[in-house]
Amino acid sequence: MKIEFKATKRVDQGTGASRRLRRAGQLPGIIYGSHQDAVPITLDHNELIHMLKREAFHASVLTIDLEGKKETVVLRDAQWHPFKQIVLHLDFQRVSATEKLRLKVPLHFTNDDICPAVKLGGQMVTHVLNEIDVACLPKDLPEFIEVDLKDLQNDQSVHVSDIKLPAGVEIAQHGEGDPVIATALKTGGGSTAEDGDEAEGEDEGEA
Repeated sequence: MKIEFKATKRVDQGTGASRRLRRAGQLPGIIYGSHQDAVPITLDHNELIHMLKREAFHASVLTIDLEGKKETVVLRDAQWHPFKQIVLHLDFQRVSATEKLRLKVPLHFTNDDICPAVKLGGQMVTHVLNEIDVACLPKDLPEFIEVDLKDLQNDQSVHVSDIKLPAGVEIAQHGEGDPVIATALKTGGGSTAEDGDEAEGEDEGEA
């Protein structure tokens, strides 16, 4: 899916200038990176706020038409007003077709409702992570990564290492270990009768 929008170069900068832009329905932003100078830009607020509500906008290579010149970028940061539905500033990073980029990609879970843990064990599937850091060339960037849970068993977890990645994509997680992304757990929260008998037996033994 190609996502493209227009922007103009921004001459006036500073808090006062940005405030005036927002009052006029415009949105300040910046394009940086790829060994080029940062360029302050102005965008249409209404157009961008609708785009920001689309999941793909956050995990896709975007095209900015900057006064007739096409810039290939990814969204790096969106600053929102603390309590109003107003975007204050957007940061875009240029990408190169020959350099790997790192970006968070959404996880789409499928078949939660038909896995053995739910259908046979009556358990509930919890999604621990909803996105993951990946590294890849821009052409290989997926809009999302699908995680099929059809084989999830009772009390079983799915880890980052279990994810089937598209060609050219690798995990770029921070830290060590193999984080859990989804897990099957008992519903409710109360202990079973069997658990209670075991606990009582332990108390008697201690006494």
